[in-house]
Amino acid sequence: MRKVVTLVLATILAFVGCKAPAQKKVMARVVPERADDFVFENDLIAGRFYGKALEGNPTSPGLDIWVKLPGKLVADEWYANALTEENYYHKDHGGKDCYKVAVSLGGGASVPLIDGQLCWPATNYRSYKILEKTSEKIVFELSYPAWEVSDGVSASLVKKVTVTAGTYFIKVDDTYTYSGTDILTIAAGFKLHGEQNTVRDQLEASDRLAIWEYASDQSVEPEDGLIGVAIVVPDADSTLVSEELDHALLLKDVPSGGTFSYCVGSCWSKGDIKSSVEWFNLVREL
Repeated sequence: MRKVVTLVLATILAFVGCKAPAQKKVMARVVPERADDFVFENDLIAGRFYGKALEGNPTSPGLDIWVKLPGKLVADEWYANALTEENYYHKDHGGKDCYKVAVSLGGGASVPLIDGQLCWPATNYRSYKILEKTSEKIVFELSYPAWEVSDGVSASLVKKVTVTAGTYFIKVDDTYTYSGTDILTIAAGFKLHGEQNTVRDQLEASDRLAIWEYASDQSVEPEDGLIGVAIVVPDADSTLVSEELDHALLLKDVPSGGTFSYCVGSCWSKGDIKSSVEWFNLVREL
């Protein structure tokens, strides 16, 4: 009977010229049921930024990568199940949260770099806006209140993120506003997990960085697979890969009110990209 009803409905829709609703391939939303996370995903990747309720555990601007198999959207399902099953999304259900951020740039973010030090925001994001939403694309903003980056100098940040279906990368536009100075050096990049046998890129390019490493959080269950992470800054001024800072960074001088634009991406070896060679080639061609 169900097949007959479906066939009849399809025939009626075709007759009246209606189209079936487009399948949603992107999502982004605040997650008040889980410490004010702001989660996003497309059909290939997923991730989250930390909100107010999680401050102190950690207070971090970093992008937390979620690995998953290509195909369906999973974040809403994982969050819902985590309400009744502890550590649900830290276990493999066709993907999971297995990337360690702590106080870092995680899988791709930016902060001012002053006197060789990364200057972390004093809070997590405190407000958000959804700017655009279709089945194939979603754009959102996260705002970080002003924090002191050096004596007499403060910075605030509005982060705009564009998530598009069918790609391993998101586009990020970070707009900084300063008090006490007209320009700062901004560093965009990602955390290095040296203990995870990190393989550095061989891209030989000054505007992009990539790594390939074992998953970095084994606290809940043994890891299975490797993660690729990358960042591309088309107009970067310089590159800094620092063992002392445990970060790979691309640097640019950004004036107050200016926007620092870049792309960050990730992949999982249990998906379609199986090796560092495949990942580095994809980043090289972006």
